[in-house]
Amino acid sequence: MEKVVLITGASSGIGVGIARELAAAGNSVMLGARRTDRLEAVADELRSAGGKVKTCQLDVTNLGSVGAFVEKAQREFGRVDVIVNNAGVMPLSPMASLKIDEWEQMIDVNIKGVLYGIAAVLPHMNERGSGHIINIASIGGKHGAPSQAHYSASKAAVMGFTRVLAQEVGVDGITANCVCPGIILTDMGRVNLDDPDVRKSWQDKTAMRRIGDPEDVVGAVAFFASNDAAFVTGQTLNVDGGIVLS
Repeated sequence: MEKVVLITGASSGIGVGIARELAAAGNSVMLGARRTDRLEAVADELRSAGGKVKTCQLDVTNLGSVGAFVEKAQREFGRVDVIVNNAGVMPLSPMASLKIDEWEQMIDVNIKGVLYGIAAVLPHMNERGSGHIINIASIGGKHGAPSQAHYSASKAAVMGFTRVLAQEVGVDGITANCVCPGIILTDMGRVNLDDPDVRKSWQDKTAMRRIGDPEDVVGAVAFFASNDAAFVTGQTLNVDGGIVLS
């Protein structure tokens, strides 16, 4: 069944991979990101392949911007079925030199951005009695690594928030789940991977002995967005090639 899917952080990396997969499957897709030039380039690519795509400039740290993003999707497509809260940041900083503004940016984008997206779509999903909320967390929220304390904290918060949300909205026919990517080769992920020795170290940590690509993540998102996952909620699914084994 065709769904209306909203994707934040859709101008690069995992967001683009998700958009390609869900648009190719026949869904109507609303893409949001700060960088409108990159966003429109992604949209043009998807439209040229036959995708039903709309775009909206989006700042997930601004409640009004997130509300406008959701309302535009409602106007353009008539409903909201799925939101993928994908926008995120991952600056590295050891605790000894972590600045307050770095901490606050992490909270604003990685936690508040998820909260704002959910708050904006819930009235529409409640009215329809159905919906799928998919939050992109990270194995960093389970495992962590040096210089990622603030990032790990933010992603752990998203997972905890999602578990409680699932308990609250299940009665309304809404599911809420997390996808936890591992080390993925994206612009953001390269902060871990520019050094060849670091890259090899991460490869060696995976059971599959390779770094992930954005396309490796999209299947899990597509599953949670589908009717096949209608009875799956409150879950976190690792997509990491076998770093965190649970």
